[in-house]
Amino acid sequence: MRNKILPGMAEATRLTRAGRLGEALTVIQRVVRGEDSPAPSPTQPGSPPAPLRPVRQIAKPQVVEPPPAASPGARPAPAAGLADGLPGLPEGLRDLVREIGRRVGPLVGEPATPASTEPGQFLDRHFAAAAGQRAYKLYVPRGYRGQAVPLVVMLHGCTQNPDDFAAGTGMNRIAEAETFLVAYPAQTAAANHARCWNWFSTADQRRDRGEAAIIAGIARAVMEEFSIDSRRVYVAGLSAGGAAAANLAAAYPDLFAAVGIHSGLCAGAASDLPSALRAMREGAKGAVPVGDALPTIVFHGDQDSTVHPRNGAAIIAATGATLLRDESGTSPNGRAWRRSILADERGRPRFEHWVIQGSGHAWSGGDAAGSYTDPLGPDASREMWRFFREHPRPRR
Repeated sequence: MRNKILPGMAEATRLTRAGRLGEALTVIQRVVRGEDSPAPSPTQPGSPPAPLRPVRQIAKPQVVEPPPAASPGARPAPAAGLADGLPGLPEGLRDLVREIGRRVGPLVGEPATPASTEPGQFLDRHFAAAAGQRAYKLYVPRGYRGQAVPLVVMLHGCTQNPDDFAAGTGMNRIAEAETFLVAYPAQTAAANHARCWNWFSTADQRRDRGEAAIIAGIARAVMEEFSIDSRRVYVAGLSAGGAAAANLAAAYPDLFAAVGIHSGLCAGAASDLPSALRAMREGAKGAVPVGDALPTIVFHGDQDSTVHPRNGAAIIAATGATLLRDESGTSPNGRAWRRSILADERGRPRFEHWVIQGSGHAWSGGDAAGSYTDPLGPDASREMWRFFREHPRPRR
């Protein structure tokens, strides 16, 4: 077999460099079948490449960042498919097939699609309803093909925006690997000069009112446009976004299955700006009845001087949960952490409280490409997704 493989590889390589890709693929297929390779055919300088099938164009929706990718529903790029469809192919020839696939996907009648390392789509969207309107960004991973997938709504902190928050949390990378959609509502300077979500305003805390209604409306708009598993819709946020996420979890337990709160406060912890500043400085209990609290995961740095760590403990206390066990460890980058796992009244583990030692007001394990991140800590984004994955909304 080796006596056939080596000449076959040399011949396929020569044909590829000459632009005769169809003939190169034929040589590779013959080698895999154990057939003798045809005698090398001379290549005249400047001779035209073998004719190829016409490229079928794929319409792509507008994307902003990162670069455009294939539209949802497009089949995988043939670069991988050709090689994977030839079992037993030696690695050298497998690489050559991938190169041919990248250069001429239409050889096997497949659509021209990007290489598998390219990311999904980051789309611009806009929502408007009686409660108000907001822009939002939506990440759609390449693996989405119209099947029912989870949705995570991510609420940025003050002075941030969707692009900054996506870069800092790295949630899009996880969505790409795990195949779920991520929506990033954008607060406006007109609504809050620092672009904070108005978590402390009673007009924006409750169901069907203000910003709570707008964000819930964005989640429902995504559910209408895409195929979303209604039992796997989640909300998470940082700082003001974390407090807003707590308000949403209390107001819409029929929409969201679980909530992630990073450096945030209890639902209804404040009712105006003075009480908000006091709650951030001293810690505050929630004024909104929690009832049967949604599964909740909390992250907070113990050196947070913007939102006191007592607020993280207050979020968990408001659930009425019972401690099951405490754990501790150190992140790969050196931050020590403590995790408390707590149960509801039925004894089910439904709450987690992470305290990151030495960390301030920042997303634990975040990317320095975004603001308010602590790359040294454990990965809050991955832990939140792990927690969300474990807690779909119960079937009725």
